[in-house]
Amino acid sequence: MDGLAVERMGGAGAVAVQEALRGVYAEAFSGAPYYVTEGEATAAFRRFPSQAGRAGFRAVLGRDAGGEPVGMAYGCLLEAGSAWWGGMSGDVCREDGRRSFLLMELAVRARWRGRGVARRLHDVLLDGVEVERVVLNVHPGSGAAQAAYRAWGYRKVGETRPWEGADPHDVMVLG
Repeated sequence: MDGLAVERMGGAGAVAVQEALRGVYAEAFSGAPYYVTEGEATAAFRRFPSQAGRAGFRAVLGRDAGGEPVGMAYGCLLEAGSAWWGGMSGDVCREDGRRSFLLMELAVRARWRGRGVARRLHDVLLDGVEVERVVLNVHPGSGAAQAAYRAWGYRKVGETRPWEGADPHDVMVLG
């Protein structure tokens, strides 16, 4: 991780570096099991300014010594009555606007993987977040992400389809 600088920012700061975040996203998710195309990455980031306006939104961007973006993460608080849980039910799905921080995306460019960058981004993003738990969706075919989240203390609590037509994703909780 030598030479890695991590910048934490709120919504306005994240929108200002949106293209850097999109570039990391596009590269990191271009392979299996996601196969995100450049067009899909661009479409996904059309929603980004509204996502960055959500309550409790924060983001981190990691850059190498030359200033090149190498990884990013962002998320927000889940609002009361959130539909994020999809078809799941029970107390695990109860939201009050302060209970859960949703880790929306965590991505590291391929040449920076295996160096602890994802963990550092994760930890800097969550530093100071005062919630009961952190929640996320992860594709079950992403073995590296699954293993990392488990090693960091996340546990699977269910499955959902995060958007219409999506593969089922594992719902994981930390806390």
